[in-house]
Amino acid sequence: MYGYGGGKYFSASAGSEDEITGIRFCVGPAGLFKSVQLRVGSSWSERHGAPGGNCQEFILWPDEHIVSVYGTYGLFLRSLVLYTDQGRVATFGSDSGQSFFAYPEEDGQVLTGVSGQHKLLGISGLIFKWNFPPGEATAASRSTTTIT
Repeated sequence: MYGYGGGKYFSASAGSEDEITGIRFCVGPAGLFKSVQLRVGSSWSERHGAPGGNCQEFILWPDEHIVSVYGTYGLFLRSLVLYTDQGRVATFGSDSGQSFFAYPEEDGQVLTGVSGQHKLLGISGLIFKWNFPPGEATAASRSTTTIT
């Protein structure tokens, strides 16, 4: 888990036949990440985390995937930079605190979900789930490992 964690657990992911098509983060005035939502197909998941914050979303192009994540955290998540296989970059929050870099264990894997924990003030930790896009892997090659 990236961050210290603690609080209520949450999880959001694309199904085995679906792909993430967008991601939305809400950030509070103190720069703390309040919540996260995934867009799968044309539908948004429930909002996971604390209420409030200014929400920003990143909509992926068709056949575009998130392939790595840079971020920072203190007591709560502070910043994320998402990198795609189409060369696009999306930045959320403000870069301060301890840094991390997350990417899949195997070439060709992409972001397929997030889980983590949140407290009253915001997201206290995140885990990134990586897997092959639908139709590009067998059940035997599926993975949820993150590497720092």
